[in-house]
Amino acid sequence: MAGLPAQAGSVTEDVPTTSSRTASFRLLILAGFASLTGDGVRIAALPLFAAVSTHSPLAVSAVAVAEVLPWLLVALPAGTLVDRRSPRRVVLAAHTGRALVVSALAVAVVTHHAGVPVLVVAAFLITSGETFADSAYQSLLVELAGRDRLDRANSWYVSAETLGLDLGGPLLAAALFIWSPAACFGLNAVLFLVSAACVAMLPDVAVAPAIPAPRDGNTPTQSPPLRRQLLEGARFLLRDRALRVLIMAVVVAALAASAANAIISLYAIETLAVRTALVPTLWVVQAIGTLGAAWLIPRLAGRFGEGRMMVGALALVGLAFLVVGMVPVAGAVWAAYLVVGVGAGGWNVLSATRRQRLTPGAMMGRVTSAYRMLAWGLMPLGAALAGPLAKGTSLATVFVAVGALVTVVAITLAGPLVRTGRVPVSR
Repeated sequence: MAGLPAQAGSVTEDVPTTSSRTASFRLLILAGFASLTGDGVRIAALPLFAAVSTHSPLAVSAVAVAEVLPWLLVALPAGTLVDRRSPRRVVLAAHTGRALVVSALAVAVVTHHAGVPVLVVAAFLITSGETFADSAYQSLLVELAGRDRLDRANSWYVSAETLGLDLGGPLLAAALFIWSPAACFGLNAVLFLVSAACVAMLPDVAVAPAIPAPRDGNTPTQSPPLRRQLLEGARFLLRDRALRVLIMAVVVAALAASAANAIISLYAIETLAVRTALVPTLWVVQAIGTLGAAWLIPRLAGRFGEGRMMVGALALVGLAFLVVGMVPVAGAVWAAYLVVGVGAGGWNVLSATRRQRLTPGAMMGRVTSAYRMLAWGLMPLGAALAGPLAKGTSLATVFVAVGALVTVVAITLAGPLVRTGRVPVSR
């Protein structure tokens, strides 16, 4: 890919050499860790601030919806626009813009102007920026790591995500919120700027052009309409059999996990009689499992096969949720959540690696955004279904249903997951 002529829709610098690529990749992971830690601080602090400042379930719900809505409304056009731009510049602009919004939110909190409309708008804008940053970051990760090292690259990314988003961010929010809620949002802004600074030091990487090369070799052809490019990405995602299999698995797993997460705190308090202060340790245990899996899974996949390990990861999640519902003992549930973390971490590493390998560089933004839309945008549906099911049956029944559903999906898709996913070197 080195030495490609400059074209509209592509960047102009050569692909880094092996040594510089390694250094650039480490800087990219640092940038990701900084932004993910900022996200973890805000994700913990924003709903908490909405709760203590309004004491309104409707207000808290509105903020929660605003945080996830961009994955349904903005993700697809964002991915299409990302495919037309330098991914480094997109991430840089997105994190800078997100830092400005969070800074404004911190000022609003300090000046007592952070009402529900302000919180809702801020939540929507911050996540909208994330839809751009996430798609472009995935393109950078693929190009800087190299397609032959994606399993290790995603292992590093999932580790950074777990440490920052699931552990470090919430712990920092817990420590700062007591002192000053505005400090949480101020720290979030600083971390976004740190991430942007790291990204600014990265080289531009040459990705496949999003605009076709001109036939006469002189003048670039006009950029295809946004709608056409968006549909091309969606068609590619749905027509590729291996990607369709991933979508089916991730949609079911996301719905199931969101249903379980919606009621696990209530289940721990009411059914398991666990003290409220100890409930957050469930997430710590799960994160430990995810970190272990992120380190171990790529090594096992090389020995036993990527497809088999993906099936095993899904099966672990399903069986663990069955234990949560069928063995209502605190020790057993905490151990099961450790296994959920292992399965989820393994699936996240391997499914991301397979999706990236199967996706042409020129479509990485669109395919990533569509995938995220289906995986994250539908999560509120799972949470919404958990409440009525628990009320009509029991809290434990939700976990049994979730575990059974994921286990059935793992068995049903075992063959396709093992058989698909191989991709020609030319991609």
